[in-house]
Amino acid sequence: MTLHVVLLEPEIPQNTGNIARTCVITNTVLHIIGPMGFSLDEKAVKRAGLDYWDLLDFRYYDSYQAFVEQNPKAEIYYATTKAEKAHSDVCYGEEVYVMFGKETAGIPKEILEKNKEHCIRIPMLSIEKARSLNLSNSVAIAVYEVLRQWNYPGMR
Repeated sequence: MTLHVVLLEPEIPQNTGNIARTCVITNTVLHIIGPMGFSLDEKAVKRAGLDYWDLLDFRYYDSYQAFVEQNPKAEIYYATTKAEKAHSDVCYGEEVYVMFGKETAGIPKEILEKNKEHCIRIPMLSIEKARSLNLSNSVAIAVYEVLRQWNYPGMR
C-alpha cells in the first residue's frame, strides 16, 4: 500500500514543512507541483520539517501536466471545499494520491471539473469568513483517514 500527498503550487513554507514531517512519520510520498511561492532551502521550511528532510520520499514536477504524465495510472483524489463527497465516504484502494491546491486558491476549477467523481472535502461548518482549514491540518486529516481504512499499516 502506498499513499501519496500531492501539493499543487504551495505558497507557505511552514505548511510544506509540516506536511513533509507528516509524510515522513506516516510513510507517505510527497509530490510537489511547481511553481512554489518559496524555496525549499528557506529556513521556515526546514524548521517546520525539523531534521526529517533526509527521510522524506519527495518528488518535484514543474507543472500539473508533468505530474500527470509521470504518474499515468495514479488514482487521484482532489481535496476541495466544493466537493459533494466527504473524504471519509471514499473506499481507498491500495495506491492513493490525494491532491491539495495552493493555500489562497485551491485546485484550479478546470482540474476539478474534469475530475468531479474524484473530488473530496473535509466536512466543516459553513461560516462566512472562515472558508477552510489550514493546508497542513487538511493534509493530516486526509492522510489519517486513508491510513485508518488501511488499518494503519506498519504503525503502532
